[in-house]
Amino acid sequence: MKTSTLALSLPALLLASVATADVVEVGVRPLYLIDRMEDGELKDTLAACAGQPVKRTLFSIGHRGAQMQFPEHTVEANVAAARQGAGILECDVTFTKDKELVCRHAQNDLHTTTNILATDLADTCVVPFTPAEGETEAAAECRTSELTLAEFMSLTPKMDAANKAATTVEGYLDATAGWRTDLYGVEPTTLMTHAESVELFKSLGAKFTPELKTPSVEMPFDGFTQEDYAQKLIDEYKAAGIPASDVFAQSFNWSDVKYWIDNEPDFGANAVYLVEWEDGFDEQDANTWSQDFVELKGQGLNYIAPSMNMLVTTEGESIAASAYAMAAKEAGLKVITWTLERSGPLVLGGGWYYKSTNDIIHSDGQMYELLDVLAQDVGVEGVFSDWPATVSYYASCMGLN
Repeated sequence: MKTSTLALSLPALLLASVATADVVEVGVRPLYLIDRMEDGELKDTLAACAGQPVKRTLFSIGHRGAQMQFPEHTVEANVAAARQGAGILECDVTFTKDKELVCRHAQNDLHTTTNILATDLADTCVVPFTPAEGETEAAAECRTSELTLAEFMSLTPKMDAANKAATTVEGYLDATAGWRTDLYGVEPTTLMTHAESVELFKSLGAKFTPELKTPSVEMPFDGFTQEDYAQKLIDEYKAAGIPASDVFAQSFNWSDVKYWIDNEPDFGANAVYLVEWEDGFDEQDANTWSQDFVELKGQGLNYIAPSMNMLVTTEGESIAASAYAMAAKEAGLKVITWTLERSGPLVLGGGWYYKSTNDIIHSDGQMYELLDVLAQDVGVEGVFSDWPATVSYYASCMGLN
């Protein structure tokens, strides 16, 4: 079992970064987005905040850190997110072969988020790298559950991407989207266990939103049940002395959320049920919704986190709150949403995250129009972002906590 503390595992430079993370810097991107907004009251309000101090806010949530430009779930990505004003930071939680909890978006994403295919640990991959040939795409699948914690921690993180047209491992790994960057991954960045993320986020003055990921392996795993997994996540906060009120544990699996509500009621009070757009969903038609908000509230749920596309619709050429969003609020649920700054340049079209509004999406400046509707009309509690500076600037300008 890994016994190193944060102080032992972090480079001295990063320890200095932690010490100065209370200084919020949002850079030029918020003003770049404001410049591209259509003229109007919202643009004028946001522009008038230029040059004013930006504060850290719980409204701004770092989505796997500041992963638009930093390798996700690394120390560096989360220090950057805290410096951009994120008041809540995320560790997606999965487990290793020796049942240790680590920060990864999925148990089976190592082939796209690390250098595993270029190491001797490639032999552990459940699907070895196979090159593209003809119309067949390149493929691989590598899991944390095939590695010990020590083996996992030996990997080097990278930007999450894969070139499915590649014929070599090097080509497969070299696939970062043009609107992202490899600039902050040239020097090795630092992977984290879940326990290390708790210690880091605490040192950064942030609160916590771990997501219990659905395992790729069949559960129970070597005697490790889904309930053991859900409980171990909570136990690591207890061991670190973190108040339950500072932890917003998430899952797409309702049974995980219900487990926390029933077995860890202090933590369950802040448990977050993640939901996403499904085939056949219509944000304006209750007959297409899988969630019964009144029933969920009656079972003890306080927080629901739908994808952004579920919470908005169009009214003419404007973005507006959806009937789905209003129904969730009317049932007494608090709403969190995901994920801003994940779609690439909006001039190319909004994509999946703008599914309900794609017909009117044409400019990056519309991100602030969307954010304003989410904050003022839907009344969301917080917004996940791949670049928290965008949300932090808005929240600070509008006086949100």
